Amino acid sequence: MTKDNEPTGPDFFLGFEISQLSNESITSGHVSGQDAILVRQKDDYFILGAFCSHYHAPLQDGLVVDNEIRCPWHHARFDLKTGAAICAPAFDALRAWRVEIIDGKAFARERLQPVQERRLDLEDKIKTIVIIGAGAAGFSAAFTLRAEGYQDNIEMLCADPSPPYDRPNLSKDYLSGDAPEDWLPLRPHEWYQDNNIILRPGILVEKLYPSSKKIILEGGEALSFDRLLLATGAEPIELTIPGSGIEHIHYLRTLSDSEKIIAASKNVKTAVIIGASFIGLEVAAALRKRGLEIHVVAPEAIPMARILGPEIGRFILKLHQDHGVIFHLEDSVTEIAPHKLILKSGDSIETNLVIIGVGVKPNLKLAEQAGLLIDKGVLVNSFLETSAPDIYAAGDIARWPDKLTGENIRVEHWTVAERQGQIAAKNMLGAKQTFDVVPFFWSQHYDQTISYIGHAASWNRLEISGDPITGSCAVTYYNNDKKLAVATLGRDIQNLCAEISFEKEIRNIK
Repeated sequence: MTKDNEPTGPDFFLGFEISQLSNESITSGHVSGQDAILVRQKDDYFILGAFCSHYHAPLQDGLVVDNEIRCPWHHARFDLKTGAAICAPAFDALRAWRVEIIDGKAFARERLQPVQERRLDLEDKIKTIVIIGAGAAGFSAAFTLRAEGYQDNIEMLCADPSPPYDRPNLSKDYLSGDAPEDWLPLRPHEWYQDNNIILRPGILVEKLYPSSKKIILEGGEALSFDRLLLATGAEPIELTIPGSGIEHIHYLRTLSDSEKIIAASKNVKTAVIIGASFIGLEVAAALRKRGLEIHVVAPEAIPMARILGPEIGRFILKLHQDHGVIFHLEDSVTEIAPHKLILKSGDSIETNLVIIGVGVKPNLKLAEQAGLLIDKGVLVNSFLETSAPDIYAAGDIARWPDKLTGENIRVEHWTVAERQGQIAAKNMLGAKQTFDVVPFFWSQHYDQTISYIGHAASWNRLEISGDPITGSCAVTYYNNDKKLAVATLGRDIQNLCAEISFEKEIRNIK
């Protein structure tokens, strides 16, 4: 998330020689001072806003394919003709201008008005849709319902007292102090009012009755629904060791959690992270930026080697060590005392700030109470429907049939949850659209981003191109000869190309 610099390059309002453009090329410039890109696809030319509406990535570095441009950072997709955001993590359209070709030059003309998305043929009987959860999946579902033309009742209920916010930032720029709080809300309060969405944060749902299509809230209030989306997310796994209830222990899941860690960091010099997970190491990087001495305690010999392989794992270890993080690997915490941690090795670490990041578990309590089919998550079909009619599930709790692996999988990624929310919303309105999106996530450590496309719960061989130590490499994960996932450092286009390759493979699966 950065601000525009002064626009540079050609002014497309004054015209640009199309002979200079090769097919699927992207040229950066501006339209009378507004940043823009000129895109050629075969014999068509498009002029759009230059930056992704999600985190402001430069679309000049993106990829043009099938009448779309894809963001290089987080794989958002935009329609070349209209600038419309096609799928998460972007929801807002790009600026777009009409292009006129005169004497071999492309001229930007008037701004195009935002085009209404294709509307579904809505079923009249759907009068109330309830969304339980206001995270990535819940918000994107509500947004999509309105974008598709649904005008009747939407109620969003969530235990979190804060309106929907950008959760990935909690362990990254917001925690480090590089992002202001006003970057976090996915939409301002007024947006929910303007779109007639009843948002009820801080509300617990106690029971769900699928057969009568009712839910009971804490306090006894009953709500009826015609369609329901379960998007209850995940919750941190808590350690149960002596001293685990001490006040200065923190978990990071919510905005409130992040704010408490920020407040606590102002009064200490040393913090200990228990767990070398993605979240744990992102927290380590963020708190190092705040000037704290950071210790990481984890049982593995190489951080994240099981997921990313030893090469990238060693790179991440060295990256953090180069920034001053102290690791206690192949070790664990046996006791948390008032002002120190006792390790299995016999060592101890003086600290008054402990953050535990040893993973999360899906919040399945409501689904289990309702009698929905469960298998380490809420089982859904390819349309994200649960075992109960008219009840859908999305996000961290959903286990869906993945065409690429041929297995039922559950993925705890922000972008996956957003895209599931979009598909579930359309299907609640009768679309019957399968969820066959390739999972994607990113992890940020200082100035280095890891991009990961695909899903390899386990793999038995990998191929590596480039050297992680240079910050530019790609690792491909296989189960025998089956390619499952690709992780990249500094190779955004290669990661996008891997996504497109996986998408083509999925389309060819019957």
